[in-house]
Amino acid sequence: MTGRQLLSAKIKEILKEHPDNDNYGVNRIQMALQQKGITVGKRTVYRAMKESGLLHKRRIPHGITKATTEIQEKENLLRRDFTANAPMKKLLTDITEVQCSDGKLYVSPILDCFNGEVVALGMQDNMKKELCIDTVKQLKKLYPNLNNVILHSDRGSQYTSEAFRNELKANGMIQSLSGTGHCFDNARMESFFATLKKEKIYRTAAYKLTREEVKTIIFRYIFIYYNRVRIYTGNSMGLPPVKYREWVAAQKEAA
Repeated sequence: MTGRQLLSAKIKEILKEHPDNDNYGVNRIQMALQQKGITVGKRTVYRAMKESGLLHKRRIPHGITKATTEIQEKENLLRRDFTANAPMKKLLTDITEVQCSDGKLYVSPILDCFNGEVVALGMQDNMKKELCIDTVKQLKKLYPNLNNVILHSDRGSQYTSEAFRNELKANGMIQSLSGTGHCFDNARMESFFATLKKEKIYRTAAYKLTREEVKTIIFRYIFIYYNRVRIYTGNSMGLPPVKYREWVAAQKEAA
């Protein structure tokens, strides 16, 4: 076998390690190879994947929440800086919709900027403010101390409602809001939705399944695969979110 054929074989082995790995693009494949001690350039990986028919087209979903001009302007605390030096300092949230056979399912995750981990997830058949409030309540159960934690979202009426703001205030959280019509102010959250839909929703033909079936698929994808298995290019060594958080904690303890 030629060097290119051997590389293609290694790439196929990586893709077979988990059913959802077949969504990997060039960057994640390169990191997966590095984790196995194989150092190779992105251009070489690209060529090998292209020759093997393993490249994917990109699909980008659009946001669905609407801004309300009546709400007093609040400062955008993040200013498109989606980095954090510790867990549970900066969180992002938004809502996306998924068409199911029995109607639409609305998905409300909360994502930690530190490692890209989804730390809470709400799913309902409507996108009322209660969906967002329930997601924060889930977060509170898992992380009792939310004092001074920043939660960033767009200016959808759900997030600017008095009930939602009161929920944040009761938990000691600080609200940050995107500028009106500034979709890039929450770009990292939109990137997560793009990944979720490209890698799972579109590939499982969710529109043919019931809401309850899709809920199970999304829950398993996020908490079993995305958080714990999938290579995350934004983390050192491409570590999945949970493993990166655990690695950083171990490094600090050892120091």
